Amino acid sequence: MTAAPDIQVLARQIRDARGVGHKRDIDAVVARLGLGSRHAAVPVGDDCAAIPDGDGHLLLAIEGFLDGFVAEDPYFAGYCGIMVNLSDVAAMGGRPLAVVDALWSQDSAAADPILAGLSDAAALYGVPVVGGHTNTRASAGNLAVAVLGRAGPRLLTSFDAAPGDDLVAAIDLRGRFREPHPYWDASTGAPGERLRGDLTLLPGLAEDGLARAAKDISMAGLVGTALMLLECSGVGGVIDLDAIPRPNDVPLARWLTAFPSFGYLVSVRPDQTQAVVARFAERGIAAARIGRLDASRVARVRDSSRDEAVVWDFAAGPLIGCGQDDAGAVP
Repeated sequence: MTAAPDIQVLARQIRDARGVGHKRDIDAVVARLGLGSRHAAVPVGDDCAAIPDGDGHLLLAIEGFLDGFVAEDPYFAGYCGIMVNLSDVAAMGGRPLAVVDALWSQDSAAADPILAGLSDAAALYGVPVVGGHTNTRASAGNLAVAVLGRAGPRLLTSFDAAPGDDLVAAIDLRGRFREPHPYWDASTGAPGERLRGDLTLLPGLAEDGLARAAKDISMAGLVGTALMLLECSGVGGVIDLDAIPRPNDVPLARWLTAFPSFGYLVSVRPDQTQAVVARFAERGIAAARIGRLDASRVARVRDSSRDEAVVWDFAAGPLIGCGQDDAGAVP
């Protein structure tokens, strides 16, 4: 039998994870551009910029990819250009309209697998690529992809989680790691009809008033993503690690840094939790209540022995620097 990992060690591993480190870089950019206020017309910190438009919202987001990832797995990098952007739109309670890409490569041969991934994912998810920028005479390969989507008047945001809410995790476990990377791929090879239907779950929650806050699980991992949600909402909370949906053969420590192709955190009023979990279960997606939010502004994790460890104290310092009450102070 494998010994359970020490809770303090796990908390430190989460804080020191590469994906969380990349998220910490956001703080300096947000401060330099003066984008930290939660009271801005379009507050920064959500998965997309939500721009009021008529009786709803336009959703705009962009993803840039690490050059090492593009070089090592160019097809999947192109595929992710579509997949992760659509996940961002869904996390806001929206539906995608179109994407554009910016591609740099040393020649057309190097660009081809990236473009193949973009094309295949666009067809599978039913979202058109409508333009972009291409340079096949660059000194190195890089990729960025932007998405435009639309949501109604009810959004799922990073700013509306509240003390007393349940934190629900929903993850498609019908996948595999793309070794040796942390990418949990439950998308390539799956039926397009299923993938498209799964992405409608989040806008359904928003439109039916079952949730007001959500975030897609990013390179920061499940707990790292929860940190960003809690920071933007000005709350704290505890996550029960044993409650997190997880494949049976994946160690907890690795799973906490995984980047799933379909994975969301949803902040839900306790009287709606059962209905939200059932929505995901109906489509074969593992979902569970994994914690409870509070007013402490301290994010903790808890193990099966009920021991807790602090992962982040937002009163002591920011992670991404978003969700501030004004330009210079956190809530």
